[in-house]
Amino acid sequence: MSARRDPIPKAWERRVERESSWIIGLERSVTVRDDDVMKMKGRAIIFREYGNPAEVAFCEEIEEREMGKGEVLVRLLAAPINPADLNVLEGKYGKLPKLPAVVGVEGVGRVEAISEDVEGIAVGDMVLLPLGYGTWREVGVVKADLLWLVPAGIGAEQASMLGINPPTALRMLRDFVDLKAGDWVIQNAANSGVGRAVIGMARVAGLRTVNVVRRAELIDELKALGADVVLVEGENLPAEIVAATGDAPARLALNAVGGESALRMASALATSGTVVTYGAMGRKPLRIPNGLLIFKDIRWRGFWISKWYGEASRGEIGEMLAEIFRLSIGGVIAVPVEGVYALADVKLALERAACGERSGKILFGGGKG
Repeated sequence: MSARRDPIPKAWERRVERESSWIIGLERSVTVRDDDVMKMKGRAIIFREYGNPAEVAFCEEIEEREMGKGEVLVRLLAAPINPADLNVLEGKYGKLPKLPAVVGVEGVGRVEAISEDVEGIAVGDMVLLPLGYGTWREVGVVKADLLWLVPAGIGAEQASMLGINPPTALRMLRDFVDLKAGDWVIQNAANSGVGRAVIGMARVAGLRTVNVVRRAELIDELKALGADVVLVEGENLPAEIVAATGDAPARLALNAVGGESALRMASALATSGTVVTYGAMGRKPLRIPNGLLIFKDIRWRGFWISKWYGEASRGEIGEMLAEIFRLSIGGVIAVPVEGVYALADVKLALERAACGERSGKILFGGGKG
């Protein structure tokens, strides 16, 4: 693919080591020049201590480092506020950055300049940003081989949300239980980004879903997306699931809440069914009754998409993202957006993202599309 390139001399004079992703933890070596560098300043959301997200995150101007060999300069288009971002700011995530750090697990940007040795990426391309790069920044320098081109037909807002939640949904539906068309899958947090992706993907695969929510007003909305059954969380949930499915065996439950919600789903599973936990929105620990282990042989598994990315080959990641892109273009997966905030409005954005009852996702926008 031909590209308009920002020329860079071939005289490279020093090498530096850097960590390209503090979530995945991959160490990479890059070459940086001492003269005629591409260096820019831009705003970014930074935190220096852990705590209440709206109180510890600040929008500041930073100077981006030099663009080195094999790297590109990317300007932010959109980046969502995910539960993982809030957990990082609170200091409660599975892997935490060295402080101070720029926040933002995922997002999408526009390539503004590339080094002369970069192939396959052109100025003007829309790209998925690497997980853990710190996406809540106006501009940044990124290794070209960590980027993924976003195909035509996907807008920036939806593209910014394709790196975490849809892959999580896809991997959980594929990697734990051998499901066949007609099988039932149970999930809580069904209105979340992962939950909506599960509904769409299950419908395409011929799977049937029981979707648990906290608010009755979500029932019609999720059924319009293709949900077979939508139930409101409560003490009678196991019996309601059995009644709704005609006592059909369900072998997979997806848990993003924890506590009693997870146990209610597990109680409705068939013998030797599997509960996959990928979130803890309810902030309640799992206390598993012995009977679910002894008499029903319920299996309990965990899933973290960052770990999957860290262990997968680039070919495996590319194959999965190609499928995610096709599903997005086809309208199978889409997440409503409640509001897009400027980086300078970080306090307002984080306060709104922390609210339990919203009409959609909260994003940061980079301005130019």
